[in-house]
Amino acid sequence: MRRVLLAVAILAFVAMLAWFVALRQALLFLVGLGMGAVLAGARFGFTTGWRNFIERRDPSGILAQLLLLALAAVVCMPMLAAYPGDLMAALGPPSFSLLIGAFVFGAAMQVADGCGSGTLYKAGLGIPLNTVILPVFAIGSFLGSATLDRWLSLGALSPYGLVAHLGAGEALGLTLLGLALLAALVLWRSDRAAPRMSRKLLIGAILLAVLASLNLAIAGQPWGIVYGFGLWAAKLATAAGLFDPTVNHFWSEAVNMKTLHQSVFLDVTSITDIGILAGALWIALGKPRSQSKPLTGKQWLVGVVAGLLLGYSSRLAFGCNIGAMVSGISTGSVHGWIWVAMAFLGSLVGVRIRRHYAF
Repeated sequence: MRRVLLAVAILAFVAMLAWFVALRQALLFLVGLGMGAVLAGARFGFTTGWRNFIERRDPSGILAQLLLLALAAVVCMPMLAAYPGDLMAALGPPSFSLLIGAFVFGAAMQVADGCGSGTLYKAGLGIPLNTVILPVFAIGSFLGSATLDRWLSLGALSPYGLVAHLGAGEALGLTLLGLALLAALVLWRSDRAAPRMSRKLLIGAILLAVLASLNLAIAGQPWGIVYGFGLWAAKLATAAGLFDPTVNHFWSEAVNMKTLHQSVFLDVTSITDIGILAGALWIALGKPRSQSKPLTGKQWLVGVVAGLLLGYSSRLAFGCNIGAMVSGISTGSVHGWIWVAMAFLGSLVGVRIRRHYAF
């Protein structure tokens, strides 16, 4: 019965978006809905995949992520080359901000047990820690955006897009070669007895690659997560009179100022984020409610602090596992590769912290 009510609410919301907002937003919500259902249904966790490899030398999660990246790149890079004026890559500047932000994010996501997409879909599943972390993540993302210019002043290079500089063919070849080398390294370091990839993760990788490609085609920009979080907190802070966007470097930019003052339903990142929550909720209503292990007060405090750092560092790093890694690498941004290296180093630290607090 609950699923029927949710289905009615989803259909009504889609109709409202199509009629009162834009057909594009309705389609993007459906894409987000699919993403949430796949992430939750396959338990396609980027954080868990990295942690399983670090702790148990289980390569299945990382191999599924590399397959997702390869499939998305095969579709997205030719699209970007064919429609350079209509589609944009997920570019970020190589910078001290990126190095620090990605490292901190990698550590924090292990403690908080979720990256940007993981926090969203686990909140949709009703997992208590991630449900509490979601608004804290949003606050952190807003604070990161509000101070981003100070971090960039430490030193930054111009964003570098492989497709724009080398063409789709060479960009795709280099990307697939890099992913193949990473896969070989992961297999070399993995436990030979560990599974290589489950059927569920394989299907999840394929479906997420399709949905990420659809997001690029419909929205004109790659799949993102954290911008929506920061936008929500910025809207609330501005409405409450706690923040003046006109004197802030990031939010006074024309595109951000416009987004800040228009309906949240017009923001392409926000609408897919909402869809992910709804898709995960759909999965949750179809399964028996599982009982999560109660957390101590210290664990709650550490988890919430990690959530705040997740939001702050993701803005400094120009994305999370989705915006920087999946979208960055699959659309040819050099910053995506830097993000992966630094975030994995951070995860090595984060796993130790998580173990110390017995999460």
